[in-house]
Amino acid sequence: MNVHSVLPYPKAHRTPAIGFIFLVLLLFPLLAAASSYEAPLPAQLSTDPDLCAYAPCKDIMPEADSFSTRKGKPAYVEAYHNRQLIGYVFLSTDIVDIPAYSGKPVVTLLGMDAAGKIIGVKILKHSEPILLVGIPESELTKFIKQFVGRFAWDKVEIGKARSGEGFVGIDAITGATVTVIAQNQVVMRSAYEIAKQTGIVQPIPKPQAQFTTIQEKLNWDALLKEGSVQHLRVMPKDLELGEGKEPYIDLYFGYLNAPNVGPNVLGERNYQRLMADLKPGEHAIFIIANGSSSFKGSGFVRGGIYDRIQVSQEMDTFTFRDTDYLNLYGISAAGAPRFRESGIFIIRSPSFSAAYPWSLVFLANKQDKETGAKTFINFDREYWLAPRYLQGGHPKLVKPDPTWLKVWKAKWLEILLFVLLLIGVTVAHVRRDDLTRRSTHKDKRWVAYPKYFFWTVSVLFVGYYAMAQPSITHVLTWFHSIIFQWKWELFLSDPLIFIFWWFIIITTLIWGRGLFCGWLCPYGSLTELAYKITRASGFKRFQFFLPKPLHDKLKWLKYGVFVVLLLVSFYSMGLAEKMAEIEPFKTTFLVGVLNRSWPFVLFWLVLFGASMLTERPFCKYLCPLGAGLAIPSQFRLFGLKRKTECQTCKACAAGCGSLAIDAQGRIDQRECLLCLDCMVLYYDTHACPPLSKERKRRERAGLPLTPISAKGYFILIVSEPTPTAAASGQS
Repeated sequence: MNVHSVLPYPKAHRTPAIGFIFLVLLLFPLLAAASSYEAPLPAQLSTDPDLCAYAPCKDIMPEADSFSTRKGKPAYVEAYHNRQLIGYVFLSTDIVDIPAYSGKPVVTLLGMDAAGKIIGVKILKHSEPILLVGIPESELTKFIKQFVGRFAWDKVEIGKARSGEGFVGIDAITGATVTVIAQNQVVMRSAYEIAKQTGIVQPIPKPQAQFTTIQEKLNWDALLKEGSVQHLRVMPKDLELGEGKEPYIDLYFGYLNAPNVGPNVLGERNYQRLMADLKPGEHAIFIIANGSSSFKGSGFVRGGIYDRIQVSQEMDTFTFRDTDYLNLYGISAAGAPRFRESGIFIIRSPSFSAAYPWSLVFLANKQDKETGAKTFINFDREYWLAPRYLQGGHPKLVKPDPTWLKVWKAKWLEILLFVLLLIGVTVAHVRRDDLTRRSTHKDKRWVAYPKYFFWTVSVLFVGYYAMAQPSITHVLTWFHSIIFQWKWELFLSDPLIFIFWWFIIITTLIWGRGLFCGWLCPYGSLTELAYKITRASGFKRFQFFLPKPLHDKLKWLKYGVFVVLLLVSFYSMGLAEKMAEIEPFKTTFLVGVLNRSWPFVLFWLVLFGASMLTERPFCKYLCPLGAGLAIPSQFRLFGLKRKTECQTCKACAAGCGSLAIDAQGRIDQRECLLCLDCMVLYYDTHACPPLSKERKRRERAGLPLTPISAKGYFILIVSEPTPTAAASGQS
C-alpha cells in the first residue's frame, strides 16, 4: 500500500480594495474575496499520482489518516484509518466532463465510504456565473451538502421526487437550475462509476441484442448512411489550437458483432475468426482514424490503458486495456478511407447491450491558455444499430430530456407570465400615441401608470423572483460563441434570459434600446422608482441633473467600459467577468447586498444613493450593457416624432430625464430611454409652444379647436387660410 501523510491545501488569496475612480471601478470585482469562484488550482491536481498532495482529501474524509496514490481508470484514491480501508476519494473531472451553465465543469472533490455512501463533497473551483447566474457560496455549499448520506446508486433528482419510482428529491438553488442539474449529474455519476469499479456496485445485465439474419453486400457509403459506421471529427479550433485544416482526430467506428456489419467491415473470413475468439457476452468494436493526434494516447504505452477512448451507455462507462485490443489491418468495404491507425476493442462487461444506444467518447487534451494547465475534454458520437438488424426492431426507450428542456418544462408558468409581460410592454409602446394624446404635461397618468406598473413587475418578478437580469456578460459570451463555437444548449439553458434577449434584439432594431432600458431593465426600473419616490417624499430639493455639457462628456464613459470589457474578454473571459461587476446587477438581484463583501456593498450604496438624487446615473454614465445596445440603436427602424419648430424650441429638452435632446432639438436615440415626456408635449396644446400659440390664436379668433394630427399640429379648418406658423410644419 502506497500511502502518505495528509498535506495542507493551499488557501485562496484576498486582495485589498482601493478607491473609487473610473479605472478602479473597472477593476472593482478583483478586489473581493476569491472563494472557489475561478479559484487557481495547481496543474498537478489533474495529473499527479499523489492527488491528496494537491487536494483537501482530509476535509471530506476526516477519519482517514493516510491516502493512497491514484488507482484505477477512472482514477480514485483509497482512504485508510490505522491501515484499514475506510473509503474512497475522487475528483469529478477525473471521471466526468459535464459542463455547468458557464460551459465549464464544476471541479468537485468527493468522498465515499466502503459501503458506497457519500460522506463528503467539496467544490474546489467553479466558473459560475459566466452568464451572470451568481450563486452565493453559502447557497452552493448548502446545495452540495444534500448529497451527503446518499448512496452511489440512488436515483437523485432536483425538486420533488417522482412517487413510486424510487427517486430521491433534493432542493435546488433559486435562479440556478442549470447549475444544480449539472452538479447532480456530476456527483451521482462520479460516485456510481467509482462504486462500480471498486466492486461496491455490481453491473446490472441488460437484455442482449438478438440479431436478424440479413446478409447483403454494402459499401462504405451505405454503411455510413444507415448508421452502421459512425464518424467523429475533432478540429484544432474545438480545442482552441488555432484554425488548422488538418483534423485533430478524424475517426470512424462501428459494432462488429452484427452479422451484416462485421462481414462488410472485416470480410467474411476475418469476421468468423473474430466471432470464434469472442466469449459469450463479449462485444467487438472497430476504430480507424487519421489526424494529428491518436485515439490510442500514451497511457497504453506506460500502463496498458487506452486513456483517450471509452464507451458509455447510460450510467455505465467502459474503458480498455492492452488485453482488450486486437490489430485491425484493413477494411473490406469498398470505398473505405485510408487511415493512419486502427484497432479492434473488446467490451467484456455483461452490462453492455448492443440492443440499446451507446456512445464512443474521445478524450482530447486541452490546455488552458491562461493557466497552462492541461485538462481532458470529451467529444462523443452516439451509435445505435439500424432496427432492421435487431429482431423486433429497436426496443422502446424513453430518453431523458436534455438539461435545457428540463428547465423549460420546470419553468413553464414563469415563462408564460414573462411572455405576457413582454407582450404587455410591446402593446403599450405600440399604442404610445394614444397614451400620450390622453396625457398632458400636468397630468401624465396615462403614460406614468403603465410605466410604474411595468417597473414594479420588472423589479419584483423579473429581477428578484426570476433573476432574469440581462448583463454585459451575455453580450461577451455571444461574441465569443459567434467567433469560436456556437452552442444553442448554452443559451437555451436559461429560458427567461433566452426569451428576453430575443425581445431586446428585435425591439432594439425597431425602436432602439429605450424599450428595454427605460421600461424593463430590472435595475434601471429599481433606480427609476427610487428617484420617483425620493421626488415625491419631500427631498425633491436635493435632486439635480448634471449640466448638459458635462453630461455630454460623461456619457462616453460607458462606451469606454464596454470596449475595455470586450477587449479583456479575448484575453481572459474570467477576468472580464470579474470586471463586469461594475454592473451592480448581481449584487442587487442574484446574490443580494447582504451576501456580498463590504467593497461590493459600498459600491452598491454609492450607486443607489446617487440614483435617488439624479435620474439613472449608472444607466447614463457607466452601464456597459446600455452602451452595447446603444450601438445598434443607430440603425433602428422608428424614432420619436419631431416638428420643424423643435429645432429652436427647448421645451422638450427641459423635461428630458435622459438628457438625450441636443440644442438643435435632435433626439440622440442611443441615449433615449423612451420616457415619452417629449411625446406628451408633442400633443399638448397648452405645453407645446407652437401648439399653444395656435390654440390661443384660434381662441381669439373664435375658431374651433380641431384634433391634433399625427404630425403634431391642429388639423386645418378647410375654410380658413393656412397659418404661417402651422404651414411651416405641414406638407
